[in-house]
This record gives sequence, structure tokens and C-alpha cells, in this order.
Amino acid sequence: MRIIIYGANDMASAIAAELFEDHDIIVIDPNQKSLEGFSKLDIGILCADALNIKILKNGDIKDADAFIALSNDDESNIIACLMMRQISNAQTICFVNKKESMESINALKDEYKSSYANCIDTIIWPQKLFVQEIFKIITVPEAVDVENFAQGRARLLEYRIKEDSELLNKKLKDCYFNSEVLVVGIVRNDELFIPNGNSEFLLNDKAILMGSPIGLDIAASELFESKGKVKKITIIGGGSVGYELANQFEKTSMSLKMIENNYERCEELSVNLKKTLVLSGSGTSLDLLEEEETGKCDVVVAVTDNDEKNLLCSLLSKQLGAKKVITRVSQGTTANLFERVGVDVAISQKEACVNEIKNRIIESRAGVIATVERGQGEILEINLSPEFSPKPLYDIKMPVPCVIAIVKRGSKVIIPKGQTVIQPNDSLLIFTKTNDVVKVKECLK
Repeated sequence: MRIIIYGANDMASAIAAELFEDHDIIVIDPNQKSLEGFSKLDIGILCADALNIKILKNGDIKDADAFIALSNDDESNIIACLMMRQISNAQTICFVNKKESMESINALKDEYKSSYANCIDTIIWPQKLFVQEIFKIITVPEAVDVENFAQGRARLLEYRIKEDSELLNKKLKDCYFNSEVLVVGIVRNDELFIPNGNSEFLLNDKAILMGSPIGLDIAASELFESKGKVKKITIIGGGSVGYELANQFEKTSMSLKMIENNYERCEELSVNLKKTLVLSGSGTSLDLLEEEETGKCDVVVAVTDNDEKNLLCSLLSKQLGAKKVITRVSQGTTANLFERVGVDVAISQKEACVNEIKNRIIESRAGVIATVERGQGEILEINLSPEFSPKPLYDIKMPVPCVIAIVKRGSKVIIPKGQTVIQPNDSLLIFTKTNDVVKVKECLK
């Protein structure tokens, strides 16, 4: 694909670095200095303003497959997408930094049926996207990753193997999982592999499960530590992410506390958050954390804008006894390090946005509907042709390790077993390593 990125900032750098090896990338920005950091990548660089219609009419740009506007100015991003749609058929992806911008575009689409708003195919508000990622993980006790498929009728959950886990030091063939659950992957020392019956669960492994929501709920209650729902949450950091997260959880029955260092910001948060106890102080203060009984929390979320502070807050909370700590990191590469030293879940906002671009805009054309474990694994959706010869699953020989985890047949979702007969027009959700995607697709095409 040819992808045009308008705006040379950190987010653009993360997206370009992830995609440039497989796609033709051109970055546009009127500031030559901002473009200097992109010279290390094998991409096109254009020092110009994307709001100039003459620039957009350039053949290399107007013939693009996707146009991503992510400058630091919402209005410029919106206008650039509107102009691009008038002169090309490119998919338009508009990043916004303000909640009001997203709400306004959605209102134009939904309430006023504006043709202008429909020129923007996808709106990404990074803070909201990041909050949604954290929300999914918190609402499923003990899970370190959550993905939903088939309109919520199928799900992927990821759990860490702890010292008291029922699975510890057992082989997969010796573990009982109900019929609605499949183990599709194991992550060990940050490396993903597809397990077989003799694969063993070791301490600190991450087990990746797919199945029906009910089946996964049963497996969680039987095999993993937490038996109850999350009741107490402490959020450290009252910036835009912390506020949106608290605002989201105020719609639940959970008990919320927020720790923010800036007193004026605390006053503002207290006015806008009705069910959250806002505390003025530093999340790195052991005395404050002890006084507020942070160690008794089900979840502590550290979302300040400083990686070192987030790590210290998280480790202190974990030491005090918090059941789960979730930490914001600036770079996806930092996340593995944080998790190695004791953080349960480390999430990067940039990585969440990159995955959103890959899953919804780029790889959806290639049948990839989700990326997991920081790009090591992917979930493919492959639609079988009407000419496919019916056969039981155990007769389908794949050239590489993979798991056919979900079979969609009309409105029905099936968690397949070896004897399940795969039929023409079935849609298969397949879990495999990213490097093996091409071979899997080639086998079933």
C-alpha cells in the first residue's frame, strides 16, 4: 500500500517505523527540522503543507491507498482529510487531540448525516483508544490482554502463569479446559510460540486463550487466582488519560481514588468527577500510598506522563500488596522491561495507535483482524470458498504451527475440535505467528 502521513511528530515516527518495510510511505510536513528524524527510514519525505491542494494533487499522493492526518492541530487534520477525499479514493484516517473534535465529527455523521464528515473514514483520539485498552484489561480479572471478535461472541484472553496457578509445571495435554476454550499460544521470555500437547506451562509464562466469553469466564474462575470482580481502583496521574479512565469507571459500581500532584488540577478534577476521591500528592510517596491503603486495591493504574515515575509508583504499589498494576509507557519497547521487573501490564499509547492503524486500516485488507504480543502473533480471518470440500478439522494439514480457534457459520460461532467438520463458506479465525501468516493463507486460499 501507499500511505501518506501528514505531520512529522512522534506518533508519525512510530507508525512509519512499523510500516515502512512492507508499504510505500510518504511523510509530509511544512517544517524541515521536524522531518530530519525520518531520514533514517527508507521512506519518502516532502517538506510541504498538506493543506495546499496543489501538493495533494501530486500523483504520488493522490494515488495513495491511505491518508493519515496526525499533525498536532485537529482543524488541520480534518481539513486535510476533507480535501484528500475530494481528489482521491484513499482511505482517510484523522487523528484528533481534543474530545470536542471527535464529538463534533461524530455528531455531523450521526445526527446531521453530513457528507463532509463522511469524508473521514476513521477517527482516532489516542487518549480514548488508550483508555479503552486499559478498561478492557481491568474489567477481566487477572487478564493481561483482551480482544473481542464476532460482535463479542468470541474472545481472546491472556493470563500470566503465577506461583499459585493451577497450570504451573503442567503439560497442556494434562490440563483440563472446558469445550469452549482453546490454548492458542504461550509467551516465554518475550517470545511467542504455538503450543502442542507436550508444551509445559512455566512460571511467568503468558498463556493465550481463545473461545466463547462464557467458556473463558469458567476457565478463569477455575484456573486463575481471582474469583471476584474488581472493586477498588487507584489511578495515579490526573492528566487527560487519568481523567477519561476515571470518567469511564464512574459508570460502574467500583470504588475509585485518584492521586494527582498538581493541586490546581486536583480542584478541577474534583469538580468534574462525581464519584472519584481525588487526592493531592505524589504517587511515589510511600507514606501516602500506605495511608490510602493502596496495597488493598484490586488494580492500581499509573498513567502520569513520566515513565520513571510510573514504574516507581507501580512497584511501590505492588510491594504494598496491590493485586494488579497497570503502567503507562511511552514506547512499546519499554513495556517488556517493565513487565520483567514486576509490572503486571505495561501499555504504550503509541503502540495502541499503531495497532489500530494496522488492524483496522492496513492489514484488514489482508485478512488480519488483530495483532497480539507486540506484533509477534496475528489472528487471521479466512473465508472459505463455496467449492471447499467438507472435511473434519483433523484432516486439514497446515504447513506451519497455527490454531483454527473459531469457526463462524452464518450467525453461529463454533469452538472447533478435531472432529468438527469444516464446511464451504465457513469463516475461520486462525491464530498464528506473524512470520507464518503468508503460508497459512496460501494453504487455505
